[in-house]
Amino acid sequence: MPPRDPARMTEPDGATLPVSRREAELVARLAETRTRLLAEMHQVIVGQHEVLEQLLLAVLCRGHCLLEGVPGLAKTVMVQTLGQVIDCSVSRVQFTPDLMPSDITGTDLIQEDPETGRRQMEFLPGPLFANLVLADEINRTPPKTQAALLEAMQERRVTCRGRTYELPDPFFVLATQNPIEQEGTYTLPEAQLDRFMFLIKVGYPSHDEEVEILRRTTGTVRPILKRLFTAAELVQLQELVRQVPVADHVLDHAVRLVQATRPGFGDVPDATRWVQWGAGPRAGQMLILGGKARALLHGRFHVAGEDLAALARPVLRHRLVLSFAAQAAGLSSDVIVDRIVEFLAE
Repeated sequence: MPPRDPARMTEPDGATLPVSRREAELVARLAETRTRLLAEMHQVIVGQHEVLEQLLLAVLCRGHCLLEGVPGLAKTVMVQTLGQVIDCSVSRVQFTPDLMPSDITGTDLIQEDPETGRRQMEFLPGPLFANLVLADEINRTPPKTQAALLEAMQERRVTCRGRTYELPDPFFVLATQNPIEQEGTYTLPEAQLDRFMFLIKVGYPSHDEEVEILRRTTGTVRPILKRLFTAAELVQLQELVRQVPVADHVLDHAVRLVQATRPGFGDVPDATRWVQWGAGPRAGQMLILGGKARALLHGRFHVAGEDLAALARPVLRHRLVLSFAAQAAGLSSDVIVDRIVEFLAE
């Protein structure tokens, strides 16, 4: 990549991106160390390259992620490893049927001043007050406790007894769930699913990857990870993501892609039969933000159609409510999204 003016970066279409020298250095560092970021995480995680990159994209966009996969695929380890690499405070909440909202948000407790003996109510922060919150097996807790996350995920704050407490910056929730075992689980409502930027499906490793997993996890060697970015640097990068220019035709393509998932909208054949409810405007926002982050991660300063196509699945798959016809035909949301992307690309 040719050197760029650190004060103003010019794109191929003539658009300019004014940034400070410090911000330009951060972007250059991110582009140059993309391989290092993934390599650090791959010291612990074998394979799953696309999953790890999508996690990094969500972090750059201040987005929340829902990781879905069968037990034993290192979903929890991925999140913990990510927290170590980007130097953020990490907390873990094991969601269970008896978990109460105050167990994660915090609560008021009576505290006594040792000098005056006076008692007063003081707020004791819960595990939500961390940069990265791992919500492990989020679908194992009742809706009342799931709803406690809604305000935190959307507003990045917590309300207790009429008082509001701001959450740390950066803040993102990375949740996991098991798609197989449904006994004792509570399906996440559509409103909460929509709060997640990505639904990332974690698949089985290949034969060679599974051999490497056995080799690493049954020995005595424990990798030592390097912290490549501080929380303050990450906040600067998150702000810079929003400054990446987007051409009008890319915005138009994102809108057409989202509208094609809605019955009665768009030009995609049979979309009305496949989908009962389509994605809302937040899906388009996540596509564009994710495209900006992906462009930066790949050393570009403009969003391309390939970025939207690459993120269509994780952004849209959990925002579609399939019709009975689609379920009867054995169509998954990924298949429908792929067909829409292919049709719009023609």
